[in-house]
Amino acid sequence: MLLEVENLRIHYDKVEAVKGISLSVDEGNISTLIGANGAGKSSILKAISGLIKLSSGEIRFEGKRINDVPAHKIVGLGIAHVPEGRRLFGLMTVQHNLRLGAYLQRDKKHLEESFQLVYEHFPILKERQGQLAKTLSGGQQQMVAMGRALMARPKVILMDEPSLGLAPIMVAEIAKIIKSLKEAGLAVVLVEQNASLALKLADKGYVLETGTVALEGKSEELIGNAYVKKAYLGG
Repeated sequence: MLLEVENLRIHYDKVEAVKGISLSVDEGNISTLIGANGAGKSSILKAISGLIKLSSGEIRFEGKRINDVPAHKIVGLGIAHVPEGRRLFGLMTVQHNLRLGAYLQRDKKHLEESFQLVYEHFPILKERQGQLAKTLSGGQQQMVAMGRALMARPKVILMDEPSLGLAPIMVAEIAKIIKSLKEAGLAVVLVEQNASLALKLADKGYVLETGTVALEGKSEELIGNAYVKKAYLGG
């Protein structure tokens, strides 16, 4: 197992946001977390990335416990995070935003290879590499955020709401890119309000409700589940 989360609990002051959640991610697979706002999805990604502290539980990557590893070292281990809202530096160019994703790299050849990898996935970014990030469309900004994560050459990418606010044609394009990442051998943990899209992309799904896992299983099983259909798939 590439990534394992066991009995994860997270508090914000006295409020327990995540209540003993366990999940796993296999190499080259997509696992998705779906659920309403406040279900704990983003908190789980932040905990895996080392951005917030756990109240209890354990996170293991390639069999090693990473609970107390600082965020920048977690990136170095092979876990990259695409945050909700993209979080780009709007007054910096596309190229400079991408370069920040490879801040741990010191080898120039390796860095150039990382740029080429990103441009293979996102050809439009090569055309726009000198353009300020804030002048890009929403879909192109999402590509920069995903490309920045790829610059770290990760084994796992955590994606938080990649389709949020995008036009349908751009959502379809982002979906194709996520599929291509899986085909390239990367594991993806996908948090997505668009449950239909998420389950179609994923191998495995977890349905979260108020900080707990209400349902889990193969995506095709969840798509056919009557409760999931009614609550998350519009029928």
